[in-house]
Amino acid sequence: MSVLVNKDSKIIVQGFTGSEGTFHAEQMIEYGTNIVGGVTPGKGGQEHLGKPVFNTVQEAVEKVGADTSIIFVPPAFAADAIMESANAGIKVIITITEGIPVADMVKAYDYIQDRDCTLIGPNCPGVITPGEAKVGIMPGFVFKQGKIGIVSKSGTLTYEASDQVVRQGLGISTAIGIGGDPIIGTTTKKAVELLINDPDTDAVVMIGEIGGQLEAEAAKWYKESGSTKPIVGFIAGETAPAGRTMGHAGAIVGGSDDTAQAKKAIMRDCGIHVVDSPAEIGLKVKEVMG
Repeated sequence: MSVLVNKDSKIIVQGFTGSEGTFHAEQMIEYGTNIVGGVTPGKGGQEHLGKPVFNTVQEAVEKVGADTSIIFVPPAFAADAIMESANAGIKVIITITEGIPVADMVKAYDYIQDRDCTLIGPNCPGVITPGEAKVGIMPGFVFKQGKIGIVSKSGTLTYEASDQVVRQGLGISTAIGIGGDPIIGTTTKKAVELLINDPDTDAVVMIGEIGGQLEAEAAKWYKESGSTKPIVGFIAGETAPAGRTMGHAGAIVGGSDDTAQAKKAIMRDCGIHVVDSPAEIGLKVKEVMG
């Protein structure tokens, strides 16, 4: 069992024939991910990387039964690509594109609310269920199968946490990179909820950063849920100066509640095992797993 993607997911690549789409699709196919085709308007009917190219997502759904999409479309067109996928009935939409205008994302976010789909990203590394499906840009070799779920706003820290968990003799059920933009489709809380409710995930690593209230909301949900599955938490950006964007567009300290210290205090109050350095993640997971 896994969340969001697995070996049976039928995945298409939007922006399939572009340089980014091509490079990462090759890596995903090599990993064993079930890529069933791609979409590049105007190139329908061609073949690329041994897979069919379609003009529209609707066509890909009708002809190859696509249910999952990964988007490598330039920022100006990415919100339209998200809406096109949602409209065609795609269930999981993973948006790698960085720099989508906020006004566009507001529109896309609004559009998908009454549709039966899950948006991951934008500006994210994607989702991986080790040994089954890599739908993203993460280095697949870092991830080994296991029972620890990972939710992270940072791509690099997703890989780092996974590597540490694996070095402790454990493995990953599903790792979800939710993205670091101000408007993202799946919040920390939603992603944590998916993993806490997954029968094959025994513990969760939650990696957040300064700015916003996503981690506090997830922590409060966890406390109220009464779950006994342990969560190990880390917040990046402890030394960031107030008022300055650090790395991600969503990582900006606006008030006293969204500093690293305040978030860590809330998380501890809600029963999360908080570490002060990313170097401690693996050891702490091993410890809470007994």
